[in-house]
Amino acid sequence: MTFALVVARLHLPQARSLKQKRRVIKSLMDRIHQRYRISIAETAFHDAHQRAEIAMAIVHRSEHELDKIVAGVRRLFDLEPEAEVTEWLPELLEGAS
Repeated sequence: MTFALVVARLHLPQARSLKQKRRVIKSLMDRIHQRYRISIAETAFHDAHQRAEIAMAIVHRSEHELDKIVAGVRRLFDLEPEAEVTEWLPELLEGAS
């Protein structure tokens, strides 16, 4: 088994309120979860209306497939017009097979 922990830090320049921010973040997280069925949560900057941190945990038996999933998730972040990725911190971990 191979595991990945990915932390994405975002800037939401158009968000003028926490309500606007949460709409963008919830929509993005829902799309990622529906597409890849990974664990995903907003983990920091809850009270900042133009910043967000999203953490994701991914498990797969193949490191190659795990890399493809991480790349696909990154593409979904990059396609979000209302948020820009300021930091992308993937960490791959090897587990027992």
